[in-house]
Amino acid sequence: MHNMKIAIGSDHRGFEAKRRLAQLLEQLRHEVVDVGPQAGDSVDYPDYAFQVGVAVGNGTVDRGILLCGTGIGMCIAANKVQGVRAAPCHDSITAEMSRRHNDANILCLSADLLGEELIERMVRIWLETPFDGGRHARRVDKIVRYESESDDKSKAATD
Repeated sequence: MHNMKIAIGSDHRGFEAKRRLAQLLEQLRHEVVDVGPQAGDSVDYPDYAFQVGVAVGNGTVDRGILLCGTGIGMCIAANKVQGVRAAPCHDSITAEMSRRHNDANILCLSADLLGEELIERMVRIWLETPFDGGRHARRVDKIVRYESESDDKSKAATD
């Protein structure tokens, strides 16, 4: 596994898990870009999902990890950013398959429903698992094409 630049973000519910995750990523020799929050006060998850999404989508970082109460809100928000393939994973299998079959570039995790050990195991698997390519590449390419075509249409509609 090569060293990556990884953006991480959370809301207040995921704040403590994000702090622990940053330490794990640094131990694994990855560069961590923590977009926040920097304290456990109540915040709005889309603010952090969009920051991580933009960093992943424009290639500033290799991948992203987002944490909130369930992981679902972060995932919905992050997937609004062009170039993002965010996956809400809840166990080792979904973490692995999100990489193998979907080339997920953002991992979305539940800080409330997953224990510390499981989060750590899932993150390690997600970082180490390659994209299988092949028939899966054809399917991911369709998503990428649709995304860019619909972005072109929406720009044309506003011109």
